[in-house]
Amino acid sequence: MKKYLLSYSTVFVVFLGLMWWILSKGEKLQPHYPGVAPKELSHPQAAPGSARITETALEVFYQNLQQPLSRLLLQVIVILFVARIFGAIARKLHFQSVVGEMIAGIVLGPSLLGWLFPQFSEFLFPPDSLKNLQFLSQIGLILFMFVIGMDLDIHEVRHKAKEAVVISHASILFPYFLGILLAYFLFERFAYAGTSFLSFALFMGIAMSITAFPVLARILQERKLTQSPLGILAITCAATDDVTAWCILAVVIAIVKAGSLVSAVIAIGLAILFVLFMLYPVKRWWHRTSVFLQQRKKASKTLIAGSFFVLLLSALMAEVIGIHALFGAFLAGVIMPHEGRHKELLTDKVEDVSVLLFLPIFFAFTGLRTHIGLLTEGNYWWICGLIILVAVAGKFGGSMVAARVVGQSWKDALSIGALMNTRGLMELVVLNIGFDLGILSPEIFAMMVLMALSTTLMTGPALDIINAYFPRQAETG
Repeated sequence: MKKYLLSYSTVFVVFLGLMWWILSKGEKLQPHYPGVAPKELSHPQAAPGSARITETALEVFYQNLQQPLSRLLLQVIVILFVARIFGAIARKLHFQSVVGEMIAGIVLGPSLLGWLFPQFSEFLFPPDSLKNLQFLSQIGLILFMFVIGMDLDIHEVRHKAKEAVVISHASILFPYFLGILLAYFLFERFAYAGTSFLSFALFMGIAMSITAFPVLARILQERKLTQSPLGILAITCAATDDVTAWCILAVVIAIVKAGSLVSAVIAIGLAILFVLFMLYPVKRWWHRTSVFLQQRKKASKTLIAGSFFVLLLSALMAEVIGIHALFGAFLAGVIMPHEGRHKELLTDKVEDVSVLLFLPIFFAFTGLRTHIGLLTEGNYWWICGLIILVAVAGKFGGSMVAARVVGQSWKDALSIGALMNTRGLMELVVLNIGFDLGILSPEIFAMMVLMALSTTLMTGPALDIINAYFPRQAETG
């Protein structure tokens, strides 16, 4: 052992000496490369004196903290920490953790953190850093929508019960109409100059008619209603609602981005061709390829890589066509095979990263755009209350009436209305798209975010009230 230690020490000292000799010789060399080194690669010389050395070290530390990567990592750490705290509080209060994460996003924005500690908020979330946060959140949303698409069984949707068709379409039609009607009265006051009424009204309609399929599924799971007739019907309605709403959203985005009627028709035509292309040739090709790969040993990495290739290609095509990358990601998830271990492998790889890491970033980014103080400054709280009332009347009322028409009991009809009124994350996705396209002003954006949060919060208590009001009726109705 001593022999090896002596040999190691000798080699170590010799190489250190050689490196010191080369460095001392290199100090006498002069570079002749033309130009000036980039600013971030240059190193200022420290001034003499211990006090100045300490000051310089602090300055360097602060400058390093302001670098884009350091800033982004700090933002993500703070966001995840706050989101986990509020998610835990929400679970303690018997709400979904996603509700707490949505509230955490608003807390980190100008509505609370920026209001109480403006200097710290400016340091943590300076305006020039939000673009990086936005891109990161978009990547997370693409992965999340991919998972949502995989959770939908297209065969079940295609062969769904007649009741689900009526309820889901009524839960879109009624609130969409009320959203367009509300847009008529809000357009002149809250739309940007140059925004067409068609764009504003279509986005208000889709924002009123969306349902948060993931939150609804979690509520049913927690209440052990997933396999009950009510749960099966609600999930089928929500799945149908999601597919229909996202198709409508794709058409709306195509119309908004196109500008003219001819361009809109072309964009919609390309969107239809894209959907058909993904549902038939791409789906068949990928199903055959996945079966071949699953039959080979140690081919799981190739299978995962191919799935990500399909996801990214679909998202890119949707973005280029003009119907948003999120719809392409959702469609890529829909065409993924449900046989074998394909779905299980993909879900294990993607779901935790997208839900636990990226979604809190998206909520925080949404919160940074939400300035609730604008409602107080403009005395708009009564308009916000009106928006929430119209949203509940359209979604809850439309779903409940349709459920009664197809023969559901009062308890099940009210329960379906309460569940379909859940908007959650999917609503925020739609609102952020409208904000990015310049359709929703900051005031109307803040009101719609509060509407999404309110309708998500009221789902659990509404179900408790319904169950208390019909104590003797069986869960199955």
